[in-house]
Amino acid sequence: MRLNNSYFFTLRENVKDEDSVSSNLLSRAGMIKKSSSGVYMMLPMGFRVLNKVEKIIREEMDKTGCQELLMPALIPEEVYVASGRRSGFGNSMFTLKDRKGQMYSLGPTHEELFAIAAKMKIRSYKDMPFSLYQIQTKFRDEPRPRFGLVRVREFAMKDAYTFDKDQEGMEAAYQKQFNAYKNIMERIGLEYKIVRADTGVMGGMLSEEFQAVTPMGEDILVLCDSCDFASNIEVAQCVAQEPVAQEACETMTLVETPEARTIEEVTSYLGKDVKNFIKTLIYSVDGKPVAVMVRGDRDVNEVKLRKLFSAESVELADPETVVKVTGAEVGFAGPVGIGCEVYADEEVMKMNDFIVGANKTGYHYTGVNVSDFQVNGTSDLRNIQEGDTCPCCGGKIRFAHGIEVGNTFMLGTKYSKALGLQYLDASNKLQYVWMGSYGIGPARAMAALAEQNADENGINWPKHLAPYQVAIVIIQMKDAQQVEAAERLYEELGKRGIEVLLDDRDERPGVKFKDMELIGIPFRITVGKGIKDSLVEIKPRIGDKTEVSLDEAADYIERLVKE
Repeated sequence: MRLNNSYFFTLRENVKDEDSVSSNLLSRAGMIKKSSSGVYMMLPMGFRVLNKVEKIIREEMDKTGCQELLMPALIPEEVYVASGRRSGFGNSMFTLKDRKGQMYSLGPTHEELFAIAAKMKIRSYKDMPFSLYQIQTKFRDEPRPRFGLVRVREFAMKDAYTFDKDQEGMEAAYQKQFNAYKNIMERIGLEYKIVRADTGVMGGMLSEEFQAVTPMGEDILVLCDSCDFASNIEVAQCVAQEPVAQEACETMTLVETPEARTIEEVTSYLGKDVKNFIKTLIYSVDGKPVAVMVRGDRDVNEVKLRKLFSAESVELADPETVVKVTGAEVGFAGPVGIGCEVYADEEVMKMNDFIVGANKTGYHYTGVNVSDFQVNGTSDLRNIQEGDTCPCCGGKIRFAHGIEVGNTFMLGTKYSKALGLQYLDASNKLQYVWMGSYGIGPARAMAALAEQNADENGINWPKHLAPYQVAIVIIQMKDAQQVEAAERLYEELGKRGIEVLLDDRDERPGVKFKDMELIGIPFRITVGKGIKDSLVEIKPRIGDKTEVSLDEAADYIERLVKE
């Protein structure tokens, strides 16, 4: 590609409305451009990188025997109603009506359509196993798009689906896809962790995430400093700590705590350690008020709470509901005499002589024990914290941040039951098909790679994913000898199958150098004054420059590219 008279631009200054390293650098490099909140143009340089990521994905999918197809993005809303997922998507689904008034959605995901397509083939157990995949645009009305290509409203996704006659077959298909995903991550060059995760609106039996480790990541990864335990914080199991006191020795006493509502205010007022307190939070679980108790320095894990109740909706109750069930203003809720069911984190059940709200404005109880109130149920209901005990080996928990690039799901028979996907078994009896679902975000992988490979000069792409492998920079466009030598190299490298960019713009050398570093070209050939002695300068993006004769330059570069 010749830069002069091509669509190419870079920005010298940081982009004000981009909130991550990757989105800022990709925008400055002229690879993406925000067109509206959470929606991006993929410009030529970025599109080349994206296509290379997708090529790796396709190659690994094809190796598994997965067949590619393309589903529509415009989907009748009734499809999601039939599967029971329409309410789960809620406002995150873009919907519209056609001229006849029929409701459609812009597909947030395609499990339903793939199940419908499978029904066209599957009649008996002999018609399985098989697998299908696509790379298609998805649409989700994110309430807060952020981090450039990471949290967007319109994005490409590779989604694959496996179809088997039983659980054993599904698990074998899952392992094949799982291994393919590891190959994809390693070929792309991402530093990643595989973590257990919540199945969420997808449902099913198992979910695992492929998380690119980066400080910018919006997901919290729970890791152990002693073993290979890895989990998303949403589902990380907590080990209940030892009680503060071994035996109860106090009597429940009502104490006045005027204007002290928050844990910080009450601990300060009473002069007690936060670990002596119990927080009682009122939640609305599918519209029903429920009190949830955790230690004062802990946070309720709403995913665990939702799973405990098999609920569709879990959210903090509104102030009116809090007042109704406690009889007090917000900030004084406690389990003693409360007007709703009470559920306690397992850790609470090991505590003694703690402090809770008194369900009376301006008051708390001290010296409280679990015998002083009724508990309707206990479970692991809190978020794990750094320094906690690893549930696998007893080591210490540490946190990292990650970008979810891929996920894999054992769906079981969730969608086949909802959509009537059945087959006749060897005994001529109807059975439900077992499914798996597997997703990768190519643009997310691109953003994560940019995050992990950014420096003060731009993006240091792996050479197999950079928009071009080599850039030839002409120092002086008015020098015929420099131009002729650069053209000669450009043609020769192209014949050898090397992706080469010729910077033949009439710009200062410093501008050209900075642009090539910003967009992440792995190797730069500079054709300048040295051409009088048949010498050119070759410099890797990170590393020292070397002078090479013009006649040897093509061979030298080819070795660097193919190493």
